[in-house]
Amino acid sequence: MKITSGDLPGVGKKISFITSEGSMVVLVIHHTGKREMYFFDDADDDEVSFSLTLSAEETKQMGAQLLGAILNPADTDKIDRIKLIRKQVVVEWIDITKHSPIISKSIAQIEKMKPKGISIVGVFKNDEMMVDPEPTLVLEKGDTLMAVGKRDAIQKFEELCACKENN
Repeated sequence: MKITSGDLPGVGKKISFITSEGSMVVLVIHHTGKREMYFFDDADDDEVSFSLTLSAEETKQMGAQLLGAILNPADTDKIDRIKLIRKQVVVEWIDITKHSPIISKSIAQIEKMKPKGISIVGVFKNDEMMVDPEPTLVLEKGDTLMAVGKRDAIQKFEELCACKENN
C-alpha cells in the first residue's frame, strides 16, 4: 500500500492510500476534527465512487474495528478503562519543518530530549511508514513523527520540535 500525506492550508491534512488492487482512499482530516473519506475505484479516476463524513469519535471507533480491537459489550470494566485512556492519551502526527531543531538528530537522541510521558511509535519518511523506528534513524525535513502520549506531554514535544505552523 502506498501512503502519501500533505497539509491542506486552512483545512487540515490529506492522507491518500493506494491499495494493492489499485483503488484509492483519500482521508481529509479537518482542524475541527471532522474526517471526510473519498473512495476511488481506480487511483487514476477523477470521479469519486463514494464518500463518507465521520466525526472524530466515529473515526476512532472505525479505526479500532479496522485494527481488530473488537470490544465485548459485556466487559464494562474494559470499556470504562478504554474510555478513560482515550480522554488522557492522544496520537499526534508531528511534521518536521525546515527550522526544526531535531533535524539531523537520531531517534535515540530525540528520546533523551523528549518530555516524559510520550513515545515515538512511528516515522513517516519518503512515503513509507516505519513503525517502531530504529534508534539510529536520523530525521530530515519533511519527515513526520507519530507520537503517543498524554496531551500536555505531546504539546511540550511539539514545542520542542518547533513544528508550529509559523515555522
